[in-house]
Amino acid sequence: MAAKKPQEMSNEELLKNESILKTIIYLLLFFSIVLLALGIWITIVKKQFSALTVIPLSLGIIIMVNANTLKTLQKEKKSREL
Repeated sequence: MAAKKPQEMSNEELLKNESILKTIIYLLLFFSIVLLALGIWITIVKKQFSALTVIPLSLGIIIMVNANTLKTLQKEKKSREL
């Protein structure tokens, strides 16, 4: 099932999706920072390379995709004057 475009969403759907995306972005940012800190700590203190240093980079890509989607939702919200 394909996702609806922001132009096809109702006002309620638009506002709901915007709040969900904001929450997802903040959670992903928090967890990527925690994982990056743990990965660096394990690499330096334990002198072992950890996959935890690579995971935040992949989460960063997901964050950017969600941020771009959030921008399009906010543009549509602004065009509807919500």
